Amino acid sequence: MAIKAFRPFTPVSRFKTVNTNDQVTTDRPYWPLLAPKKRKGGRNSYGRITVRHQGGGAKQHYRIVDFKRNKVDVPAVVETIEYDPNRTCFIALIRYRDGERRYILATTNMKVGTEVVSTAEAAIADGNCIPLGKVPAGMMVHNIELKPGKGGQIARTAGAYAEVVAKENNMVQLKFPSTEIRNIHEQCRATIGQVSNIEHMNVVIGSAGRRRHMGVRPTVRGMAMNPVDHPMGGGEGRSKSGGGRQHPVSPWGQKSKGLKTRTKKKASSKYIVRRRGK
Repeated sequence: MAIKAFRPFTPVSRFKTVNTNDQVTTDRPYWPLLAPKKRKGGRNSYGRITVRHQGGGAKQHYRIVDFKRNKVDVPAVVETIEYDPNRTCFIALIRYRDGERRYILATTNMKVGTEVVSTAEAAIADGNCIPLGKVPAGMMVHNIELKPGKGGQIARTAGAYAEVVAKENNMVQLKFPSTEIRNIHEQCRATIGQVSNIEHMNVVIGSAGRRRHMGVRPTVRGMAMNPVDHPMGGGEGRSKSGGGRQHPVSPWGQKSKGLKTRTKKKASSKYIVRRRGK
């Protein structure tokens, strides 16, 4: 993958960069695997805005992606690698030997013609889906299940991966780029390789119009508001939270720096061997 920059003919082109999408092979999706996607603009069923800064943007269709990989022991061949407007990584259209087609997450080394399969005895190759207990230590995996048969939930974004570091007591220890180490049952399945489009994080949007085209509305700083609109608003001139030294908070008063929001009694906490940042 490569990032393309522009000559500074305008203030926008001075900083804007785009992804060249070298891995993508087609600009036409497979229509039977598309679903309508209704835009809600961040509003709930009562019409009230519950998620700010959403609205507008280009119309999109949802691509039905197979996260479960439950078509077992049937080889498939990659037909195309496509851009998906609903996620940061690319997706691959695969055709099984019986003729069925499905979308899966594309890996960094996946190409048209690559053969993939989902089975416990599959070879250790990009795109193959196998139980974690069969993956050798040091191998990168993605689209990882938390419960056997539920479908992949972890490491699905662009460039994401987890590394197998140890196996004991029917559990497999995975290390994530955040340095967190987590235990997952060896029967949970994962896909070999790193998710595609690893340069996504380096793209500079560059202009407000491009951000609006993505469906993101403008964001206003709390300090620029009035006290009636935000706890950090007001004050004579530029001030820290209304003239005082109050801790930065959200519009509803929740502290926005350093406050741990994870549920104290979350069921999966017992499977975390080491927290991130420790």
